[in-house]
Amino acid sequence: MIQEELTRRIRASFGFVPTADQERAITLFADFVTDTDPQVAMVLRGSAGTGKTSLASAIVRALTALQQKMVLLAPTGRAAKVFSLYAGHPAYTIHRRIYRQKTAGDLSAFNLNENLHTNTLFLVDEASMVSHGVGTVQQRGTADFGSGDLLDDLIHYIYNGAGCRLLLIGDAAQLPPVGEEEAPALSGGLLRGYGLRVYETDLSEVLRQSQTSGVLWNATVVRRMVEQVRHGGWQGADGDAGVSVLLPRLQLKGFTDITVVPGDELIESLAGSYSRVGIDETIVVTRSNKRANIYNRGIRNTVLDREEELTRGDQLMVVKNNYSLIPKPSSKEKGADPLTYPLSTGGVRGADPLTYPPPTGGIMGADGLTYPPPTGGVRGGLDDRETPTFLANGDRCVVQRVRGEEALYGFRFAEATLVFPDYDDYELTCKVLLDTLTAEAPALTHEQQEQLFAGVMADYADLALRADRVKALKSDPYYNALQIKYGYAVTCHKAQGGQWAHVYIDQGYMTDDMLTPDYLHWLYTALTRATEKVFLVNWPKKQVEGEE
Repeated sequence: MIQEELTRRIRASFGFVPTADQERAITLFADFVTDTDPQVAMVLRGSAGTGKTSLASAIVRALTALQQKMVLLAPTGRAAKVFSLYAGHPAYTIHRRIYRQKTAGDLSAFNLNENLHTNTLFLVDEASMVSHGVGTVQQRGTADFGSGDLLDDLIHYIYNGAGCRLLLIGDAAQLPPVGEEEAPALSGGLLRGYGLRVYETDLSEVLRQSQTSGVLWNATVVRRMVEQVRHGGWQGADGDAGVSVLLPRLQLKGFTDITVVPGDELIESLAGSYSRVGIDETIVVTRSNKRANIYNRGIRNTVLDREEELTRGDQLMVVKNNYSLIPKPSSKEKGADPLTYPLSTGGVRGADPLTYPPPTGGIMGADGLTYPPPTGGVRGGLDDRETPTFLANGDRCVVQRVRGEEALYGFRFAEATLVFPDYDDYELTCKVLLDTLTAEAPALTHEQQEQLFAGVMADYADLALRADRVKALKSDPYYNALQIKYGYAVTCHKAQGGQWAHVYIDQGYMTDDMLTPDYLHWLYTALTRATEKVFLVNWPKKQVEGEE
């Protein structure tokens, strides 16, 4: 009875007839949600064009109508924003949700938070980015987040809450986390190692409307190559066994949403994209930080005609975690539940964890569902607008004002007012480090960090106790200046989890030793960042069908 009602609600939220894969996933999800075993999890894998996003949003709408408690999570701020937009429900970053600072004195150390939710379904989108083991430290920086294992901490956090369970949603063909060969969070076998009973389902049938898209058509071709390598093994170019990686040949003929851009037309093409869809909806994806730096300099100087090093409107990306610039929340807000739960108004209790509201009328939504009338609720300590607890490597921001450039300790600083679009346009005025904008290194090198440390500490030499000097250092605006780079061109790992209308892909010069499974993951991930059109920059003819 409960399963039938839930599946009916999800189907009604679709607005079209589900595919056979989606139908199986809906049935399996209903079994998962109503399973009385508290140690259950579900993995929903789906590639681009298979309707994974539509299914996830239909699930969220159906559970909202049934007043089921949910928390939506994603690995990055951009991914959380995308998840929130298509699901129509607030979404949060995993790190900001499951960790809390250990002490006020140690701003770079985070403990696993206490899960105060009960009977709540946690949905994690872009789960292919969730790392296991050393990958977490490599991705997030040197800070101590819980155990240092993001997947391990996520599972422990969720299942420490009474009646809570986890749905992981992702695409196994995308780039896995740094240091991993495959996405661990999408592995049912690995999850069973935690003592969980795992429901697994895959969406592989490409929707009919997706077949008219050149981006999705080519992404599907590359995805099948990824699967072939995964199932057949890979030994490398000189290996005697396994499946060798073939050079993907992309189909452009007959499609209007994917095209090759020669180098001599790139400036004009980028300018056209900025004019048509906006700078914030255009991105260049490269294979290296060095290549991204070249693009960023060229775009600012040639396309945007910006002479100042940093100016209003500049798109930036944070390149090193910063734990000092965001004001700490009050004790009342710590660990507080940001969701609004309906007041107890009666209803029919399902087997667990669904509660069906009594039939007392409601509001008819655009999707055809009847939603319970608003009856008030109990709000936790935080607003639905997310305020970051720290600034993470990869967070995006836009410059509003720049002033007060100065040189100290062998580095150059400026005071800038920044807006973070992935966090509800959170505004912050702080010192920024100008040296990292065009440096080839991803952030300050170890030697440069030591130089800055020594210079700032010398300013506090009058403090007798080292503990007092360290305390002053942690609040020093120059030592804690935000390390930034331009964000017009980024590596594929930095782009992962985000979507842009126009995506320019530059793979650079390809050699045989670069033709690896990682390259296929890279190309697939880059292609699937686009919502409207892909531009292949200087793409070699041997990688285009029908060209020689």
